[in-house]
Amino acid sequence: MTKIIETHRDQFTISTDPARLDIDVICYFFTRAYWTKGRPRERTESALANSLVFGVYEGAKQIGIARVVSDYAIFAYLCDVFIHEDYRAQGLGKWLIETILAHPDLLGLRRWTLITRDAHGLYQQFGFQPFSNPDNWMEIIKPFPGE
Repeated sequence: MTKIIETHRDQFTISTDPARLDIDVICYFFTRAYWTKGRPRERTESALANSLVFGVYEGAKQIGIARVVSDYAIFAYLCDVFIHEDYRAQGLGKWLIETILAHPDLLGLRRWTLITRDAHGLYQQFGFQPFSNPDNWMEIIKPFPGE
């Protein structure tokens, strides 16, 4: 069991408490994200249940999310990072990544990975770089039904 953290900045909160997650809002976010096109709701629900999820809130209103898939010893995959369009350009994405990287259960990991099409500049500020040996990595990608 990972430690639940909660941090505050002005009227905003980042929390890893799964009870705070608004699944309907998260699924709505993901209808507009390029990386989640075609993902069935039940897959999102399962992914959330099996990940360390960082929710971003204004009061009780969910305005952002990020997921970490990890073994908590060596490896973590950062994914599904999303801040609602109305709240972008306020530093919330940077604060979210800072909070994730500082989570006590994720400190000392050897390798972090992520995939992004358009946010390289954000992640490079935190030390993420292109794979040094991309030819060593392999993948299987299976489309969701209807994709």
